[in-house]
Amino acid sequence: MQTLSPPETERPVVLVVDDAPSSLGMLCDTLESSGYTVLVAADGEAALQRLELVVPDAILLDGLMPGLSGFETCRRIKANAALAHIPVLFMTGLSETAHVVEGFECGGVDYVVKPIRAQEVLARLHTHTRNARITRMARDAVDVAGMGVVFVDARGRIAWRSPQAALWLHALDAAPAAGLLPTALEPALAPGAAIALVTAAGARISVRNLGAAALGETMLLFATQREGAAGTPSTRLAEAALTPRETEVLSWLAKGKTNRDIGEILGTSPRTVNKHLEHIFEKLGVETRAAAAALASGQLG
Repeated sequence: MQTLSPPETERPVVLVVDDAPSSLGMLCDTLESSGYTVLVAADGEAALQRLELVVPDAILLDGLMPGLSGFETCRRIKANAALAHIPVLFMTGLSETAHVVEGFECGGVDYVVKPIRAQEVLARLHTHTRNARITRMARDAVDVAGMGVVFVDARGRIAWRSPQAALWLHALDAAPAAGLLPTALEPALAPGAAIALVTAAGARISVRNLGAAALGETMLLFATQREGAAGTPSTRLAEAALTPRETEVLSWLAKGKTNRDIGEILGTSPRTVNKHLEHIFEKLGVETRAAAAALASGQLG
């Protein structure tokens, strides 16, 4: 049977966590022969210890294990900002609806019931690993021209933050509770809101509400402000009020990607990318790709 090729040219790493790893010999062999490097842990504690040394591209996790359960292990992984992006696929004999729901609620992206069919797991793993990598790449590209992005869910919890935004959140003081938006930023959750804040170091930050994003989350755009800098790229980009998708398109444009490249990364057609660019040019007041890319890179005044 033909096997799937690995998502990237390098060998992606998969951590398999099961209290009876010997029973997964066929699965591990299939993953290895399909281009994955397989690491094995016999329980949740051992898995967490391994994650202190290496960050895999995906985790296959048994739900029921002695000591730390797979569900609790997943919760601890997702609570760690450095590991939260890793897709966790549960593979377990627990097939009750309550167990499946718990698997997803604690942060799993998929749930496979034993006995394991290696080719099925391989196909699911390939999809989730590829999607996770594309998502990370797209989100890392958001921090352009001294800007950052924060996604907030309906309960005021931070669903995701770009690296630059994470630095500013820390500089704006601690949140009232772990994972919640700092109190000073709550006014920015009002539709169409735009506020200005000053960090403890004296940096001036503007925060603009760009409206609803995926999964009912609100997207906040952070940008630096300078005295008398009304025409700076950061200010012009903030005032343009680009949509979340337009921001992604502009980010990739600034990195030199073609419409076809951007379409493949974002899962859309080159024609749709071109329509987004038309809106971006209009909002930014530019006429060419080069001008928009230069503005996003902070090269225009």
